Amino acid sequence: MSVKLDYACRALARMAARFPNSELSRIEELAELEAIPANYLVQILGELRNGGLIESRRGKQGGYLLARPPESISLREVIALVQGDLFAAVADTAGASGPGVARTWKTLQECFEGKAEELSLKDFVEDDSEGMYYI
Repeated sequence: MSVKLDYACRALARMAARFPNSELSRIEELAELEAIPANYLVQILGELRNGGLIESRRGKQGGYLLARPPESISLREVIALVQGDLFAAVADTAGASGPGVARTWKTLQECFEGKAEELSLKDFVEDDSEGMYYI
């Protein structure tokens, strides 16, 4: 996993937590809370916006928010947008062992993509309700 993908997921996790209240996230705040360099975050947010995962609002009270509910944005969609095909570079069939190795990588890719499709941004948000006790 790349640093870029990690940063994108952290920013999206913050936006997913704020989604129920329609709260906007500002770049400076996201950068500080998620320990992401602000200049790099600007680029990542631009890609996420161009990919349709987030929206931006202009103005003094502007910021960023998810374009759709967190449960409707799969981790696979995020990975594809930010990272591309994680396994493309390892599917070389050259050499005597190449076909077997490529077949194994393909199997791993299918498992990985299947699980990434099952997980959504909602999975990034911690559920605090379990830890709350009322007396």
